[in-house]
Amino acid sequence: MPPKRFPDRDEIAPVRAEAETLEPGVEGREERRLAGRVLARREMGKLVFLDLVDRSGRIQLLCPADRTGPVDVHLGDIVGVAGRPTKSRRGEPSLVVDSLELLARIRSPLPDTFHGLTDVEQRYRRRHLDLLMNEETRNVFLLRSRMIAAIRRILDEDGFVEVETPVLQPRYGGAFGRPFVTHHNQLNHDLYLRIATELYLKRLIVGGLEKVYEIGRVFRNEGVDYKHNPEFTMLEWYEAYADFRDTMERFEHLVERVALEVIGTTRVTYRGHEIDLKVPWRRVKLVDALEEHGLWTQDEHELRNRLEDREIDTTEDKTWAQLVDHALTNYVEPRLVEPTFLYEYPVQLSPFARLVDGSTDMVERFEGYIGGTEVSNAFSELNDSVEQAERFAMQEAEGAGGNVEAEPGDPDYVEALSYGMPPTGGLGLGIDRLAMVLSGSDSIRDVILFPALRERTS
Repeated sequence: MPPKRFPDRDEIAPVRAEAETLEPGVEGREERRLAGRVLARREMGKLVFLDLVDRSGRIQLLCPADRTGPVDVHLGDIVGVAGRPTKSRRGEPSLVVDSLELLARIRSPLPDTFHGLTDVEQRYRRRHLDLLMNEETRNVFLLRSRMIAAIRRILDEDGFVEVETPVLQPRYGGAFGRPFVTHHNQLNHDLYLRIATELYLKRLIVGGLEKVYEIGRVFRNEGVDYKHNPEFTMLEWYEAYADFRDTMERFEHLVERVALEVIGTTRVTYRGHEIDLKVPWRRVKLVDALEEHGLWTQDEHELRNRLEDREIDTTEDKTWAQLVDHALTNYVEPRLVEPTFLYEYPVQLSPFARLVDGSTDMVERFEGYIGGTEVSNAFSELNDSVEQAERFAMQEAEGAGGNVEAEPGDPDYVEALSYGMPPTGGLGLGIDRLAMVLSGSDSIRDVILFPALRERTS
């Protein structure tokens, strides 16, 4: 039977780096223990060459018959070895092996080890093989992990407290989206998988925690495309005594710091664009952006006609707010390539944001865009319980007008606000979308380990 453990192992990357410093044929003084998967085998007389791969990288193993005996290893087997760093005669960093143990035998053949797993559908369905065969895939998900760790560290250093809020909620809210519904047998009532963490996090601001954040999965029963997956990861933070301009500044500095820490530069290549994430980001008013395309009007009939004149199908847009969103999606967002904050939104699109001073119909909200993709959404949070109740009523009318994603309302949240919430800046960041930007991935499915896929029919 193979051993149940292989203790005291080293990672390949530092052992390879150690071997780099040696002259060909010279062995290091210290024994190193490595474990991983064999992804290549070559033989030259009484010398067997193996390529060993672990999470950190790849190294060549030199297995002389007089040290290891016969090497009964198949491609894909998992082995543990002990030996000393060296360089081959051709200068390849290696480990010359003194002992080799089989830890797990492969039972199914690997894909072609030269071409790897190249079928995109199979890469998503069989992520275990994608990770095994494609170093680029492993690097993307290691980058994502480092990115999330950096975000947490920065927010912690800035005095935020990480919290957890319910995934199963008696009411859904905090965003425009259709929920997934489930049923609790013991309580005998339906619950919703959260579409956002917002309304619970702001209760904590009322409770005096002042600076809170959560990184967690949220669920929206929506379509799938290059930037949408029904299950995704969201960062939301809320900061008392701040507004949306403070939040803009905090966010752009966060992205710059994370980029420098994770990839060592603020310059990225995303969806065919060379982009610099350094501060400050461009700031553009939503009204100005729509007027540039001749699409700003508060008359629903007129806006519909303007869109249809451009051969935009508006049959699914039942309200003025949906038409505005359609205009933004088609004409404004794709052109926001350099990091940009689009700000000051109509109140109909923003039920949780405070009004712009002196305005009755525009609110203090921004969305952050990189490479034509929305990555963040933020407000100066509405903190008046009476006005919030009125906004929910406005959204109820929006829903009655045919917008199935309208905010359903939450009287418990209104009750919490009635105890007084300090002025607050809040933000939601799509973790998956920022991972796409930093890794240069064109599809959200490339940065989610197990994306949603249609069932196979055969």
